[in-house]
Order: sequence, then structure tokens, then C-alpha cells
Amino acid sequence: MLTPLDIHNKEFKKGFRGYNEEDVDQFLDKVIKDYEKLYRENIELKETLERLSGKLEHYQNLETTLNNTLVVAQETAEDVKLNAKKEAELITKEAEVTASRIVDEARNKARKLTTEYEDLQRQTHIYRSRMRTLLQAQLDMLNVSEDEEA
Repeated sequence: MLTPLDIHNKEFKKGFRGYNEEDVDQFLDKVIKDYEKLYRENIELKETLERLSGKLEHYQNLETTLNNTLVVAQETAEDVKLNAKKEAELITKEAEVTASRIVDEARNKARKLTTEYEDLQRQTHIYRSRMRTLLQAQLDMLNVSEDEEA
């Protein structure tokens, strides 16, 4: 690549009826200045391009990382949601089983109490009948004793 220094150091051979040396030197000075300016701008633009390319790559990596993180977060949220649903179903089933067991226990206890109550009623009826019979027998004995005394 041609540098401004190459242009500055370039010498041309003098020939018969050549160009005006002063005009050529002035033109070369102008070309050197313009070329040097363009050369520096080109270097700056390349540096800026490299810097921006580095930033772009960084942001692209960041975007990829964020996208991956978002996907993982969504999958995790779905897993948490699914696990919460399963846990809720499990808790509901356990509650239903517990409720059913409690109801069965209550029914069994009610049956037992009903049976005990009915047994007590029978025993009370039997006791009353026996007491009535005993009292009737005592009254009959008293009546017989009164009749014998009279």
C-alpha cells in the first residue's frame, strides 16, 4: 500500500520539455496532504470498525446469553408450574383420602354408639320389666298376706 511518505520521497527524472517542476511539486504537496489525511482517516475508520465489531460481538453474545437465560427461565417456570399442579393434585387426593377416612370413622363411631344406645334401651326395658314383675310379685305377696290376715 502506498503511504504519504512514499509519495513525498518519490522523485521523477527530468526530461527534455518535461512538466514544470514547481507545478509538479505543488501538486505533489497537495496530493501528499490529501492522501495523508485520507490515510489517517482510513486508519481511524479501521480502528473504529474493529472497536465497533468487538462491541457488536459482545452484544451479540450478550443477546445469545439473554435468550438462553430466557429459555431456561421459561422452562423453569413451566417446571415449577407443573410441579405445583402435581403437588396441588397430590394434596387434594390426600385431603380426600383423609376426609373419607374421617367420615368412615365417624360413621363407624355413630353405628357403635347407636348399637350401644339400643343395647342400653333393651337393658332398661328388661330392667323395668323385671322391676315391674318383682314389684307385682311383692304386691301380690302383700295382698295374699292381707287376705290371710283378714
